[in-house]
Amino acid sequence: MSYLSSAHFHDEKAAYKFVEKRIWADGRVCPHCGVVDKSGPLKGKSTRIGVYKCYACRKPFTVKVGTIFQDSKVKLHLWLQAIYLIASSKKGISANQLHRTLGVTLKTAWFMGHRIREAMRGGSLSPMGGCGGDVEVDETFFGTEPGAMKKKGVHHKMKVLSLVDRETKQARSVVVNDLTKDTLWPIVKGNVSEEARILTDQANYYRGIGFHFAGHQTVNHSVGEYVRAADPQIHTNTIENYFSVFKRGMKGTYQHCGKQHLHRYLAEFDFRYNNRIALGVDDKARADALLCGISGKRLTYETTRTGR
Repeated sequence: MSYLSSAHFHDEKAAYKFVEKRIWADGRVCPHCGVVDKSGPLKGKSTRIGVYKCYACRKPFTVKVGTIFQDSKVKLHLWLQAIYLIASSKKGISANQLHRTLGVTLKTAWFMGHRIREAMRGGSLSPMGGCGGDVEVDETFFGTEPGAMKKKGVHHKMKVLSLVDRETKQARSVVVNDLTKDTLWPIVKGNVSEEARILTDQANYYRGIGFHFAGHQTVNHSVGEYVRAADPQIHTNTIENYFSVFKRGMKGTYQHCGKQHLHRYLAEFDFRYNNRIALGVDDKARADALLCGISGKRLTYETTRTGR
């Protein structure tokens, strides 16, 4: 039987119980005052599903308060369907597809997608390569910078810097305004341990960065070198593979993305890469991991639309 046949994808009460079990695994927490397990369900005939009253502050609440679901009129079981579809689609799923599949408006589907991407943002501050491992660093390009004229080359395109830790097999990506030493070095130094060896191509803006780390090795793509012949461990193929999935998803599924939203799409592709089947994380476990990130990440339509 398909996992999408599970009750929490089709029944609202079951959906609330499913989310409550994960968000309140250590006890029911009042989002207003923070008191744990001092609340009870309201049982009036007109009471909405999943409403509790806190006996400490006397305020009502549901598991949706303080999460990406807050103030949404979309049924919770539809939210869970959307989360599963986005989590399990390797190259993403468009707002148009969500709109058709879930039976919500296109505007609602677009907003739901961005809220879910916000839940995918990990925010990990632990340094990569902390055990002295290798970290690949590279940049890629997508779309067009706001106000830029299209021309040959990549100067007019939006720029993304990504890092992949070979040992933990985790990726971390950020949008950058330019490819200069002053912009890139602080990001690399802030995300990579000094004990790590970094691996890059021979771009000028990485020249000299190795003084801040245990080592720095490069490959010269301009002469067709993609793996160092003398040492097959020196390459950036891992991060290139990450970029290939990102590009196919952005071009084939989403097709267009404004710069104000690019950071959330990066969070989406980072999340799926960091929770992929090769690491033992199947679609169900990936959706559950996404659900654990919904708290404290409420978005309004206005902030989503403007990209703030």
